[in-house]
Amino acid sequence: MSDTPLIGVLALQGDVREHLIALVSADALARPVRRPEELAEVDGLVIPGGESTTMSKLAVLFGMMDPLRERVGAGMPVYGTCAGMILLAEKILDPRSGQETVGGIDMIVRRNAFGRQNESFEAAVEVGGVEGGPVDGVFIRAPWVESVGAETEVIAEHGGHIVAVRQKNALATSFHPELTGDHRVHALFVDMVRAVN
Repeated sequence: MSDTPLIGVLALQGDVREHLIALVSADALARPVRRPEELAEVDGLVIPGGESTTMSKLAVLFGMMDPLRERVGAGMPVYGTCAGMILLAEKILDPRSGQETVGGIDMIVRRNAFGRQNESFEAAVEVGGVEGGPVDGVFIRAPWVESVGAETEVIAEHGGHIVAVRQKNALATSFHPELTGDHRVHALFVDMVRAVN
């Protein structure tokens, strides 16, 4: 593989286009992924924000849930934002009926922990592994992490709550860096993909 990894964005629902733009700005090739055969071709994957229950149901409907679990379990680099963080959790505190997760990060998350849509906000967040000062984080019905396992590294907190974590090749943030024009978190993920491939 060249220094330009091919990174997919799970395109079942959510802010797919913004992630594609951020990944290209961070020197990756990027494409939407909707089917198992497309997932098989990428070096890493972003699971975007959106509505976690809907994304979970669509992943099952499109035959993507098991292939996602297999690839993430096998060590494919993956980055989840907001709803993507929820999908990467091993456990959700307050799951909706029938809601499943891909897993990959030993953490327990709380859905919509920062409040409803009208309580969305932007905040400067210091993220471990990202140089150049705080990252602008957009929190929209964002989850937070209640607790993490021994292998999970907390890389950012806001208001006393965990909002970014990393475990091996998996990265997750409560917030949306793709909405701010600051692509440093995506650059961190692209570097993670390069290190594996």
